[in-house]
Amino acid sequence: MALLVLCAQAIPDRFEVATVDHGLRAEAAAECALVEVTCTACGIACTTLKVALASGNLQQEARRARYAALGDWAAQRGLVALATAHHSDDQAETLLMRLNRGSGLGGLAGIRPTARLPGCTVPVIRPLLAFRRSELAEVVAAAGVQCVADSSNQDDRFDRVRVRAALAGADWLDPAMLARSASLLGEAEETLAAMADSAWQQGATVSADHVAVSLGPWHEINLRLLEHALATFDRQASRSDLAALLDQLDRDGAKANLAGVLVTRRGERIECAPEPPRRVQRSTPQHRSS
Repeated sequence: MALLVLCAQAIPDRFEVATVDHGLRAEAAAECALVEVTCTACGIACTTLKVALASGNLQQEARRARYAALGDWAAQRGLVALATAHHSDDQAETLLMRLNRGSGLGGLAGIRPTARLPGCTVPVIRPLLAFRRSELAEVVAAAGVQCVADSSNQDDRFDRVRVRAALAGADWLDPAMLARSASLLGEAEETLAAMADSAWQQGATVSADHVAVSLGPWHEINLRLLEHALATFDRQASRSDLAALLDQLDRDGAKANLAGVLVTRRGERIECAPEPPRRVQRSTPQHRSS
């Protein structure tokens, strides 16, 4: 609702609104109706999107379905980007969650100001990352706009809810400073990504069934180069698996397989090719004498 109010002031007549009903809570339909009524009163086009969730991790599947539906809606409406209302408290929670999971630099960069998300056909922007949750609540209150609290935000089965409660109880932690650290880590991530892209452009040779690339002295850059190489064959692997493969090549040399790709180390270069099909060895029929 705060994003709605601020957009109405900053870019009137240049945006539309969509709200998503995941079908998880009975009250969700009424909440989506509230958004529609608010938009109608302001003369803003609004659409309610209903999604169906696949089995699996509930929050992950809800996020995947939400962004896929919003991306399709935005593309159909001819909108150039999708804005979400993530704020600095969200950023601080995300950083703590990922620290607790042992995430690498890419994960610790947290919620990015702009992103391309899998399954979402338009870029996502987060214009409110510099705002605290309390500041946005003040914006809504000052505008006299009705809002509701999502009851799932109190469900401690979810990691984010537990982290939020722990953060609220640790008054020595400053969410704004945690969010700032995530932003700085994001800048470091962008720098490493640019270095890896430059190394790829300068040192990689690519053909339909073969990729070779020169390694350098920085382990993190080499990981990204290997990730680039796998992506050439539409394959991907976790960062931990990539690191384990590079360690194996450093230790044992020769060859290793990962995600259906054969990786060979030759001095300071690695060569990658699709793993050859395995031969099926047929057994010779045994004839018994009568």
